[in-house]
Amino acid sequence: MTPAAPPPEADRQRVAPRLDPAQLDALVARALAEDLGDGDVTVAVTVPAEARALARIRQKAPGVVYGLELAERTFRALDPDVRIARRVEEGRWREEGGPVLEIEGRAGALLSAERTALNFLGRLSGIATLTARCVRALEGTGARVLDTRKTTPGLRMLEKAAVYAGGGVNHRIGLFDEVLIKENHAAAAGGVNVAVRRAKAAYPHLPVEVEVRDFAELDEALAAGAPRIMLDNMDLATMREAVARVGGRASLEASGGVTLETLREIGSTGVDFISVGALTHSAPALDLSLILEPLP
Repeated sequence: MTPAAPPPEADRQRVAPRLDPAQLDALVARALAEDLGDGDVTVAVTVPAEARALARIRQKAPGVVYGLELAERTFRALDPDVRIARRVEEGRWREEGGPVLEIEGRAGALLSAERTALNFLGRLSGIATLTARCVRALEGTGARVLDTRKTTPGLRMLEKAAVYAGGGVNHRIGLFDEVLIKENHAAAAGGVNVAVRRAKAAYPHLPVEVEVRDFAELDEALAAGAPRIMLDNMDLATMREAVARVGGRASLEASGGVTLETLREIGSTGVDFISVGALTHSAPALDLSLILEPLP
């Protein structure tokens, strides 16, 4: 999907990613074509063409549902006349699970769309759920959860929208909306200080962040006026000292080896943000099911 970046914000405010309806429809069409090929042969031999049914999707595990629009577009792609009722509010944690969607339409279309719709919904809800768990783990620390670019190719905006739905904050959308100077960039430029100064001069309208590995690089970043600094793979004691050294002169992001179990300790060091690649590269799908009820 063509990226549509939120406006730059000095402290990374939560801004909902914008999703293009036409691109959502194109994504649905590709996914259905992948699954259907020349046609659903099982439906062809088991479901009368005129048969109608009511499909009920349920959430079977604790978590946050996200992706209803994509699921709905999937069913409508095969039966434009389906009637759909939402039974859950996106972005809300549900401990007990429960009803998600009710879809009434041609039975064959509902069955042919089932797996694609559930794949979208389970994947995106899984990301929202893991994000919500991370947000909960950080409550009271002042630190916020960031996503990364470790996304499924072609699904970045949707996966970042799922992070937003789970209560997280979106990091840069791509390589175009923020200067993020990593270790290799700094080496190619001739050092952290040089890289930061060049970035600020060339792109004064964009956020600039630089990765540092030790206090020497941290001091270079501060001397160059870096507004955002990423603390790369630092232990807790080192992060605490880094927070003290910076003293509020830049916002700090912790990165590297972060897990749900270590989040709270990292947040307690005083950093502003913690980036978690697992939100989009390792989130387990939320358990959902669809049960079909034939209609007279």
